[in-house]
Amino acid sequence: MSLQESLDKHVKSAVLELFQKELETVEFQATRKEFDGDITVVVFPMLRLIKGNPVQIGEAIGNFLVDHIDTVKAFNVVKGFLNIEIKADHYLNFFNEIKDEIDFGLKQPVKGDKAIMVEYSSPNTNKPLHLGHIRNNLLGYSVSEIIKASGKKVYKTQIINDRGIHICKSMLAWQRYGNGETPESTGLKGDKLVGNYYVKFDQEYKKEIKQLLSQGHTEEEAKKKAPILLEAQDMLLKWEAGDNDVVSLWKMMNGWVYEGFDITYKNLGVDFDCLYYESDTYLLGKEFVDEGLRTGVFFKKEDGSVWCDLTEDGLDEKIVLRADGTAVYMTQDIGTAIQRLKDYPDVGGMVYTVGNEQDYHFKVLFLILKKLGFDWAKNLFHLSYGMVDLP
Repeated sequence: MSLQESLDKHVKSAVLELFQKELETVEFQATRKEFDGDITVVVFPMLRLIKGNPVQIGEAIGNFLVDHIDTVKAFNVVKGFLNIEIKADHYLNFFNEIKDEIDFGLKQPVKGDKAIMVEYSSPNTNKPLHLGHIRNNLLGYSVSEIIKASGKKVYKTQIINDRGIHICKSMLAWQRYGNGETPESTGLKGDKLVGNYYVKFDQEYKKEIKQLLSQGHTEEEAKKKAPILLEAQDMLLKWEAGDNDVVSLWKMMNGWVYEGFDITYKNLGVDFDCLYYESDTYLLGKEFVDEGLRTGVFFKKEDGSVWCDLTEDGLDEKIVLRADGTAVYMTQDIGTAIQRLKDYPDVGGMVYTVGNEQDYHFKVLFLILKKLGFDWAKNLFHLSYGMVDLP
């Protein structure tokens, strides 16, 4: 029997013995912080049955509880509020009773209730997990466990951003400068090794920009015409075309990264029920971009890029497909959301654990999905949180 159940029983007994009235319900509330007490009995509703001064009625019930319940230490009455103090021993005994109950307080899912899918982590495969990822993982995992404890079925998931120009940058840099080194030959975690080559690409890219600037190009021209960037863009096109050599390199380096990620996840104590990969979902996203063009949700600009005009909704125009036909993050997120509902039809809502720098992105994503006609888009939620600036 809980503390409140015990108090409920004894307050009713007190009213019956002291006033010869049968009380159907007892109203409880938390004791206000300016008064002594742990739980408060509201006396005013009893005046419908008991005629008298609410303070005197409260004092009579309070004395009865002190005499009949060992856990009640003292009481005070403020107007019509009986504030009850509980002995510390009650809490100590309670914690000793439950400390070994692994499932204490956990509710079981109700059959037929909709499940919740929670996304967190969702790293890129061009660099290792960093401090921001750790924060995101612990937040997402904790929210998942809290929702699960409340009696909801939960699917913990992530979308691994395993393709795109940023991935090709690491691949190209390793191809140019790696001399065949591997995690085994260097003793580095795979994600750390691949991340080193992402940094190497940026270093070489800046050198080429500087050289083009010295030849008279504008900064904008230099950034677009740097040979190493053009080669990375060409590699992305080859990947999307299924080029055997590029795909083999991509699989090998991503494999190194996944092994590194697994070590980090194990050390953090987090896990996932299902994984999604951008390389699998971006094609589905492109399919619905085509559908959106046919239905007028999207429009095509002169350069061939595809956009969604959200200005009437107070937002902006958003690109969903580049002029060269390659996908952007929005394309991937459209495809992933759709695929998840197909894979898990019992899901009734999804939570995206992502920092607040992506607030606008998720407003756009949810709105586009609604415009595409997906009713479940109203149950999507962005769990936004602030960024940490390190000194």
